[in-house]
Amino acid sequence: MTAATTASTPRPHARFLSITRLFNRLALPLAGTRVLPLYGVIHHRGRHSGKHFTTPVVVRPVPSGFVIPMPWGERTDWYRNIRTANGCVIRWKGRDYTMEQPEIVDAGDAGEAFDAMQRKGIQRLGIRQCLLLHHQL
Repeated sequence: MTAATTASTPRPHARFLSITRLFNRLALPLAGTRVLPLYGVIHHRGRHSGKHFTTPVVVRPVPSGFVIPMPWGERTDWYRNIRTANGCVIRWKGRDYTMEQPEIVDAGDAGEAFDAMQRKGIQRLGIRQCLLLHHQL
């Protein structure tokens, strides 16, 4: 990670982060199912511990794979785990997809994956980066 990337990555406020953690615990049982199609579940392994983790995230399909908005940028553990492993498994709409080649893209370049209202929300939240994951061949 470069100094420029680190400097431009937003830092979450502690209160908002705790609300996010609470939401994640509540959303996890429904994320990845047809009931909550905006959310998927990332299955990844800790880069140091090797422990298995599940993380609910907004996920949108694109022809090559999936796009995930990154409100916290490249500082999240789930992103660093995926980058280190060069992939993960995403559960979306009840199916598991093996993904590889994580790639950071500008949120504006990922626009085709989101409808107009979702793009506006991404802009308002100040999300500048998305993670593009490619289907494993």
